[in-house]
Amino acid sequence: MSTIGVSHLRHLAIFALVVECGSFAAAARKLGSSRSRVSEQIAELEVLLAVRLIQRSTRKLSITSEGRQVYEQARALPQILTEVDRVTSQEVPRGRVSLTVNTDIGITHLLPALESFQQRYPEIELDLRVDDERLDLINEQIDLGIRIGLPRDDSLIARVLHEESQMIYASTTYLERYGMPASPEQLAEHRWITLSLMNIQGTQMLYQDGEPIQIQPSDYHLCNSPLMIQRMVVAGMGLGMLLPATVQQELASGVLQPVLPELQGARLTFSLVYPSRHQVPLRTRCLIEHLVNAKLF
Repeated sequence: MSTIGVSHLRHLAIFALVVECGSFAAAARKLGSSRSRVSEQIAELEVLLAVRLIQRSTRKLSITSEGRQVYEQARALPQILTEVDRVTSQEVPRGRVSLTVNTDIGITHLLPALESFQQRYPEIELDLRVDDERLDLINEQIDLGIRIGLPRDDSLIARVLHEESQMIYASTTYLERYGMPASPEQLAEHRWITLSLMNIQGTQMLYQDGEPIQIQPSDYHLCNSPLMIQRMVVAGMGLGMLLPATVQQELASGVLQPVLPELQGARLTFSLVYPSRHQVPLRTRCLIEHLVNAKLF
C-alpha cells in the first residue's frame, strides 16, 4: 500500500515536469534547482509509490508503463502548484480586502486615503462595510476595521492612527448672539450639541491641567453622529466638543472659534484593528501600511 500523502504532491509535480521536459537537467533549469536534487526527489517518489517510474540510462530517460499512468494523473499538478505559488507569493498586490468603518470616519477621513490607495494599487479591490454598529471582525470574516479606542480582545492587533483631545468650539454667529463664555461656570448657561453615545443627560466631562471639571448644561441637543454635531456647531446651534484636526478649515476661515482653550475633553484614540499579525496577505498589508502612513486625521 502506498504511503504517499498530500505533502508529496510537489514530488508528483516534479515528476510530471521531468516527463514533459524529457530530462532531469531540463526540469532542474525550469525549477531553478540542480539535476541531482531533481533526480533525488524522483527516487524518493518511487520509494513512496513502491514502483519504478523512470528507467535511467546515460543517454536518455525512459518512462515505464506505470510511470505513464502516474503522469496522466499528475500532469495538471505543475500548473496547479504554480498558481498556488502565484496566489501566496504575489509580487504585484491584487485581490479583495474587506474593511469596516463607521459612517462619519468613512466619509470624512477614509475616503481621501482610499482614492490615493486605488491609484497606487489598482489591482486591489475593496469591500467596504460602512456601519455604525461595531462588527465582529472574526465572525464576519472582515480583514480590517477602524475603531475609536483600542480593542479589549487579545485576538485583535491594533495600529494607532491618531490621538487627540477634543476642545470646545462655537460658531462666530453663535458667539455674537450669546457671548463668549468667560469661565467653566458660564459654560453650563449655554446650549450644547452633545454626542449621545458618550454623554448622560448632556453631561460634559472636561479637564484643566489634568483636573476634571464636570459641566451639566440645562439646554442641550443630543446627536449620535460626530459629523452631524460638527455641522450643527458650524450652523450656530450651540457649543460642541470637536476634534481640532477636523475643523482646521473652519478655524482658518473664522467660521468657528475655540472656547476656553485651556479646557480639553478626554483623549481619543483612533486605531486600525485586524485579527492577526501572522500570515497577513500582501494586499491587506499594503492597505494597513497605506492607512497608517496616510494621516487620516
